[in-house]
Amino acid sequence: MTEKVYVIHENEEWTVHLFRRLEELGVPYEDWFTDAGSVDLTNEPPQGVFYNRMSASSHTRGHRFAPEMAEAKIAWLERHNRRVVNGSRALRLEVSKVNQYMALDAAGIQTPKTVAVSGKEQLLAAASAFEGESFITKHNRAGKGLGVRLFHSLEALEEYVGGGEFDESVDGITLLQQYIQAPEPYITRCEFVGGKFLYAVRVDTSEGFELCPADACRLEDIFCPADGASETRPKFQVIEGFDDPIIAKYERFLKENGIEVAGIEFIQNAEGELFTYDVNTNTNYNADAEAVAGTYGMLELAKYLDHQRQTLTTFAK
Repeated sequence: MTEKVYVIHENEEWTVHLFRRLEELGVPYEDWFTDAGSVDLTNEPPQGVFYNRMSASSHTRGHRFAPEMAEAKIAWLERHNRRVVNGSRALRLEVSKVNQYMALDAAGIQTPKTVAVSGKEQLLAAASAFEGESFITKHNRAGKGLGVRLFHSLEALEEYVGGGEFDESVDGITLLQQYIQAPEPYITRCEFVGGKFLYAVRVDTSEGFELCPADACRLEDIFCPADGASETRPKFQVIEGFDDPIIAKYERFLKENGIEVAGIEFIQNAEGELFTYDVNTNTNYNADAEAVAGTYGMLELAKYLDHQRQTLTTFAK
């Protein structure tokens, strides 16, 4: 029997490109759309390679408990020693920036000063740690720039928290974070497949914080810049020949945390200090930027999953 690639996810718009690439390569696969459902823990899962691309922003698409259901499936798969790409540890980091930052810190990778807070009153009290400097809020379980707002004073935060626009994280934890002022309005996103560096993308941040690179962004994600480019320069540009010591650090971090597919974002301040602030384990790619560069993340991912599948098949023989 030929093993399949099973894709665990909750967003069909984000898997269409991967499925197309798998079909181009003739790779047998099965769509494990994961939201509501059940897992019979007394049964054994099928043989194959299981790729987890569950998203921390699933609740914004009406799939509030999709990560929890994915966690149940992955626990079941791992108990039976199935090959899981981006397993339970990767999922844990995907749905909690606190866990991300602690793992990055353990790997010796610098992150912005951050305070995790639960409760509105506690949020205002904790913000005193940033008195006199600009800071941002963001959701602990995020994605798509959820909850990201910039504040230049404690009074501005107090007005926001006390008003009707306050947006609480789905897990109840809001992060207060040091605002890193870059000399130019861009961040860098490094893509990894199989735990190895693929390419880096320069992302223009001049129009806001929502930096999702997926081509599937729609009008409801009104500040998401992924669907186009300005007249002067594209929003996403693959950086030719990108080489930085941070790549080796990122690869070690991914290996230590069992993450094989990821996009990691960093920003540099005027002094050239590099701050890593986000790890995306269900990474997406921007088609326009890739077409210009002639490199394709989903194709490389499909090849990697197929290689893992073929390795399993050979071993079984």
